[in-house]
This record gives sequence, C-alpha cells and structure tokens, in this order.
Amino acid sequence: MVSRFHENGIAFLYPGNWTLEREEHDTGWIATIQSPGTAFLSIALFQTDELDIGVAVDESLKNLRSEYPDLEDEPAVESIAGQPAVGHDARFFSLDLTNTAGMRAFRAEAGTVLILWQYTDHEAELAEPVVRAICASIEET
Repeated sequence: MVSRFHENGIAFLYPGNWTLEREEHDTGWIATIQSPGTAFLSIALFQTDELDIGVAVDESLKNLRSEYPDLEDEPAVESIAGQPAVGHDARFFSLDLTNTAGMRAFRAEAGTVLILWQYTDHEAELAEPVVRAICASIEET
C-alpha cells in the first residue's frame, strides 16, 4: 500500500508501512518518514526566498559532520520535481555500523525544499530503493 503526502504545493508518495510525522517550523514544515527499522527520510519546506539551496545543504552537512567528524562526503547533483537539486552523499560510522546519508535541496515555487535521508548498510538493500522512489515521486502541484 502507498500513502500520499500533499501540502503547500509539494507532494510525494511513501510506503504505507513507513510512518509519517509532520511538524511546523518558523517558515514552513518538515515531514519525516520513518521505516519499520532505523532508516528515515525528511522533507522540509522553507517558505522563504532568503534560504539559498547551497547554504541549506552545506549547513546540513556541517551539522552531520559535527556529530561524525570522520564523515566522508562527495557533492551530488540530480533532478528532483523537475528542478536541479544540489547536495551531498555521505558515509560515516556509528555504533559499529556504516551509515549512508544524503541531502538534497531545490527551489520550488513554494520555497526551498530540503531532503535528508539516512540508513545503515545492513538496511541498504531495502531502504535505498525506497528512498530513491520517494525522491522520484516528489512533485510540485
């Protein structure tokens, strides 16, 4: 079963067995989708013209690096919702597990969209395709 999220011109699909929690923040909202395991993906909308997409992903990477100083990352660019999305792919160790994280940001009509995801390597076979499918389903409405 597939569930759908739609708010402020941003929509996406996610698996029905993943749970969604939505929170308000100063300039928009954040929707976090949690797998039955430890994998998660967060999509945040910042309804402001003042947040640059490069700054958004760089701050996200900086925050992750503050927790995991040995983090390895590489820049990434792809298309999400028909828009160029910039970001980073990262790997780090936590609790003796290798973790994969990603972050992407793009400009939408409604504002800046920031996407963050993370999963452990023992979950990668199941989580990575789901994360990719959620990102591929993101659209402006």
